[in-house]
Amino acid sequence: MRLVMLALIATGLVAQALAGEPAEVSERARKIHDAGLLFDGHNDLPYRLRKAGDMAFSKIDISKRLSDGHTDIPRLREGGVKAQFWSVYVPSEQKNPARTVTEQIDLVYRMIEKYPDVFELAISADDVERIAKAGKIASLIGIEGGVAIENDLAQLRAFATLGARYMTLTHNDNLDWADAATDAPAHDGLTPFGERVVKEMNRLGMLVDISHVSPATMADALRVSKAPVIASHSNAYAIAAHVRNVPDNILKGVKQNGGVVMINFSSGFVHPGLAKTIMTARKELRATHPDAESFGKAMEAWYKEHKELPHGTISDVADHIDHIKNLIGIDHIGLGADYDGVTSLPVGLDDVSTYPRLTDELLRRGYSESDIHKILGGNVLRAFRKAGEIAKTLQKTTAPEVDQPAKEVDKH
Repeated sequence: MRLVMLALIATGLVAQALAGEPAEVSERARKIHDAGLLFDGHNDLPYRLRKAGDMAFSKIDISKRLSDGHTDIPRLREGGVKAQFWSVYVPSEQKNPARTVTEQIDLVYRMIEKYPDVFELAISADDVERIAKAGKIASLIGIEGGVAIENDLAQLRAFATLGARYMTLTHNDNLDWADAATDAPAHDGLTPFGERVVKEMNRLGMLVDISHVSPATMADALRVSKAPVIASHSNAYAIAAHVRNVPDNILKGVKQNGGVVMINFSSGFVHPGLAKTIMTARKELRATHPDAESFGKAMEAWYKEHKELPHGTISDVADHIDHIKNLIGIDHIGLGADYDGVTSLPVGLDDVSTYPRLTDELLRRGYSESDIHKILGGNVLRAFRKAGEIAKTLQKTTAPEVDQPAKEVDKH
């Protein structure tokens, strides 16, 4: 028993074992955390508000601590969040996807207008630093799902003009120009049009996001992109073998590219055993539900039938960070928790107020203050700044491409 307790102490989980919660954050961890720039890569609050039918902020006041969900202003402050990519998500099957994303971009603007003492729009790395220094939360826009551009580079440019600074190339389903991680391969990565999308994102200063895409698409994006790429909310496949996570060979490519993998807190992508269970279920259901709609419904039913699935732990999350650090170095790790976009979170990482607990865990594992500050946001800020610098150069030398009609978009 004594050995068990010592092991729990070593991983910071004594309080979790005794009372269902991790130990209190140490004073040293809190100081280091507060001194850093916590710049999270992915939060789905805009889509949560859209689903709740509160596009006008008339029902939900996020200035107050809410009894549900993962995000509100009091908890953002408690968690030390200083910069946030707000995800403007569109399901792959959504009709009028460009309009859906535009409405969510508008929601982010109105959130900033509603709470001007808390949020301010950021479109550059300099903006992020200035806004955070002023005590506000730098608010950036990230599009989740390349279906949003409707096979049209003009639409991509319009989103960039509205302030979007990354785009996840796919969501769960393949597009005409890119393969997704959770769909059957159709193009072996990016098509020629998909490569044009990546090049135009480079020219616009939009980070190319390889979360949700297949390994072949990841490899193609790394090959084509002149700017650092990000995985805005993904983990290490070697630790938890879910297709949403990043394989080691791709991680090595991220290092060469100067990019950043931002760690997702979803239990299914964090917990090794749960990832294996989910992938087994996906394989079995895919065999009997070949079309996307019926498969999606079958997976939804499976989750409802398996409500007692295990949760991850803070230690599990740190294991992913350890693996990436050991494989490609400290300069390529960030955080993209996916709050308000997932249903199962690691014990102790329940909402946006809990980030300091991860800082405490990293300190216990021997990470330095400098290392932690890089993970919290220094690495993604560096990648974002570099993408902006490359965009300025490309805009001087490269003109926007004129699109073919959408029906002529290539496939192979």
